[in-house]
Amino acid sequence: VQLQASGGGLVQAGGSLRLSCAASGRSFNNYAVGWFRQAPGKEREFVAAIKQSAVGNTYYAGSLKGRFTISRDNAKNTVYLQMNSLKLDDTAVYYCATGAPLDVTTTPGYAAWGQGTQVTVSS
Repeated sequence: VQLQASGGGLVQAGGSLRLSCAASGRSFNNYAVGWFRQAPGKEREFVAAIKQSAVGNTYYAGSLKGRFTISRDNAKNTVYLQMNSLKLDDTAVYYCATGAPLDVTTTPGYAAWGQGTQVTVSS
């Protein structure tokens, strides 16, 4: 499966963006999908994840819960990350990944990664 992340861009603090992660080559409907981000000079960190069945199976980094929402549209083979009230610290390259990790908040177990989409939040 190949993943294509899109939707990044430049936004002012307080604004919103919606990222998309589209799968091709094979459906990822039976796998978890996670979003991670990496800011310059920092390690890649967990943002959000959604398991195969979306209902009751979403996970968020503690600091992001309430501002970010992950969802999936299995008919479109796409996972979304709605980001609201963006802050300067949200500036990073955002990556989506899919697989069957034991712990959806860590990178091991995610077999396929997208190329990343840049999100830049300005003051």
